[in-house]
Amino acid sequence: MALQLGDIAPDFETETTEGPIQFHKWLGDSWGILFSHPKNFTPICTTELGYTAKLKPEFDKRNVKVIGLSVDELANHDKWAEDIKETQGHAVNFPVIADPQRKVANLYGMIHPNANDTLTVRSVFVIGPDKKIKLTLTYPASTGRNFDEILRVIDSLQLTAKHQVATPVNWKNGEDVVIVPAVSDEDAKKKYPAGWKTLKPYLRVVAQPQG
Repeated sequence: MALQLGDIAPDFETETTEGPIQFHKWLGDSWGILFSHPKNFTPICTTELGYTAKLKPEFDKRNVKVIGLSVDELANHDKWAEDIKETQGHAVNFPVIADPQRKVANLYGMIHPNANDTLTVRSVFVIGPDKKIKLTLTYPASTGRNFDEILRVIDSLQLTAKHQVATPVNWKNGEDVVIVPAVSDEDAKKKYPAGWKTLKPYLRVVAQPQG
């Protein structure tokens, strides 16, 4: 059965480029991004890992740990890492899981037989500190992911986990948000003494809460 939002992310033990890990223990109190790659030495994956490495300071600021997965052997990862640094200008600075037996890939449903029965699709799982799945994305192998979008989603997830708001279409960190319908106007006055803009009774726009 496919993993769904709110499910506990399956725990596992595995080898990575930074040594063996137990996934839940490795995550600790951090948010996590687990993302798969069809295999090593593929062009699109090379660009994705390089760009993710470039974004590491942004993930660090948000208390997010990133971990990749490839179905290739661990011995192949080092050579691929050299190629990524050479072509993308950023060395891989996060662990990459070696999953030649496809144990983790199958655990997370990363192999879609109708697309390819031996390689993973481009799966993304965002996992909260409570170890629950907060977001899933699945791209075909031919389409590179937008990691700026994943960073934007992290901002939304962290904000909405802390405050009773939701983020509107194309929202970016710092822009106005929407007060969720579950919050009455009376309660909203206590939360937002500076007020808000009511477009419809169910659509109340307010400045992004701070803190």
